[in-house]
Amino acid sequence: MRLIGKSEGPTRQGPTRQGPTRRGVLLAGAAVAGCATASGGSPWQEYDIAPSGLAFGHLRWAEGPEGQRRADLGDGRYLNPIFAGDYPDPAVLRDADAYYATFSSFDAYPGLTLWRSEDLVNWTPFGAALRQPIGSVWAPDLCKHNGRYYLYIPARTRTYRSIYVIHAERMEGPWSDPIDLGLPAHIDPCHVADHDGRRFLFLSGGDRVRLSEDGLSLAGAVEHVYDPWRYPDDWTVESFSPEGPKIAWRAPYWYMITAVGGTAGPPTGHMVIAARARSLDGPWEDCPHNPLIRTRSAREKWWSRGHATLLEGPQGDWHLMYHGYENGFWTLGRQTLLEPVSWGEDGWFSAEGGDLSRPLRKPLPGPPQPHGAPLSDDFSTDRLGTQWRFYDPGPEEHLRLRRGAFGLGMSAKGTTPSDCSPLSFICGDLGYEVETEIEIDPETEAGLILFYNRRLYAGLGFRSSGLVMHRYGLQRRSAAPEGLAQRLFLRLQNDRNIVTIHHSLDGLTWRRFGVQMEVSGYHHNTMGDFLSLRPSLYAAGQGEARFRRVSYRALPQGPA
Repeated sequence: MRLIGKSEGPTRQGPTRQGPTRRGVLLAGAAVAGCATASGGSPWQEYDIAPSGLAFGHLRWAEGPEGQRRADLGDGRYLNPIFAGDYPDPAVLRDADAYYATFSSFDAYPGLTLWRSEDLVNWTPFGAALRQPIGSVWAPDLCKHNGRYYLYIPARTRTYRSIYVIHAERMEGPWSDPIDLGLPAHIDPCHVADHDGRRFLFLSGGDRVRLSEDGLSLAGAVEHVYDPWRYPDDWTVESFSPEGPKIAWRAPYWYMITAVGGTAGPPTGHMVIAARARSLDGPWEDCPHNPLIRTRSAREKWWSRGHATLLEGPQGDWHLMYHGYENGFWTLGRQTLLEPVSWGEDGWFSAEGGDLSRPLRKPLPGPPQPHGAPLSDDFSTDRLGTQWRFYDPGPEEHLRLRRGAFGLGMSAKGTTPSDCSPLSFICGDLGYEVETEIEIDPETEAGLILFYNRRLYAGLGFRSSGLVMHRYGLQRRSAAPEGLAQRLFLRLQNDRNIVTIHHSLDGLTWRRFGVQMEVSGYHHNTMGDFLSLRPSLYAAGQGEARFRRVSYRALPQGPA
């Protein structure tokens, strides 16, 4: 535990040979709650430096690579989330004994990373299906029909929106180029084929449209088929917004799962409702127990729970897979949750996971399987699409990158993180630390930041003339450390939304940057776009920045 004196204020950059500590900084001779201690009085301990997640500080997850939290506890149980971090709008497909999933990728490319699992709890990434930018990608649908795989993809730019389809003969690809279906007024498609082979896309708002036999074009006009169940007028929600229809067959009914209440906004807004019909043509009967899932109190572990898929597990039991915000961590985005359901004699199901703050029984017993992947990268292999993604890139953005013995070279673009398409990855830990070594050309600015979108980010960059602090999506120049040339080591720690940055000229002696930041407000409810705060590398100006490696580690889950 590091001892610091009262005189070390928030703007001092004092040298130290150790990195930043987590909690438990002892402060000598300070005032506690306005009562001054006498000279030489007892030290006191700084703890709970941020309010985020304090009510659930007792929860412990298993640890994966680099200490990343993982759901599988190793004792036949799991603790949500099954995907920690920004994995919203899950699209999941069962194919024989395997499950495949992808998620909304929004402005990140390569997009629609694909994951595989055998037990619905442990997942591994293996590729990205969407390479060609078509705009911000919202809630896709992943399906298989007559031996071919399809992804139906809503996407939008500032001037155009539609739903596209790509297809492949193998899940690993290659995937086709996007085909525009010409559906500008809807989102959240769900592909389903009835027992006669007719193919449909069910859409937001209770609508649907017939597809051609090959699934690559429309075969009719959009029609309205379902008026979703409505909650009482006095409930606290974001908006009605019926969206995310997902269709499942369990004889003798088709079940339609829909999200209403708005995907963000108040924690109590988003919810899961169900309806059923004996034919896809209806009529649809609302579940008498709606809503089946809803956050009823901001004291619960998971907020804004919705956008669910009903699916059969590996042993014949049934589950709902959906997303939610973690209490106190809107910054992590919407994370993927798994909840068991039970069936009643009336043919309706009920969710059995409570508020998901306790471990649940795994769908498939057995030892833990591989899950996730390390986030540290020496750039010896290409992980573009499985880990790294550009923000709002151009069609040939990947040509900015080159790999070699020096690590990763990134050609500069734009003037700030706002317009240079930073390279980001998703992480799902409540506290973590990222470190990198950067070398720049004379006209280049580069750095390590937490990036939400072009309007909101925080971190530290540098150019040969000095440091550049980023906060609130704004830039401020800072004096150059003595000896700064064209190489700098940066270490960024995000401890439950408190950001501390250190820099070093040699990777041995580190200085704490003079401003620490609180970033709990860097999320959708303040800045829109449905994104998350992601560790990111950027290179702006002219020339090139070279990142030798990136090291990641999760901070300990318990108190320091």
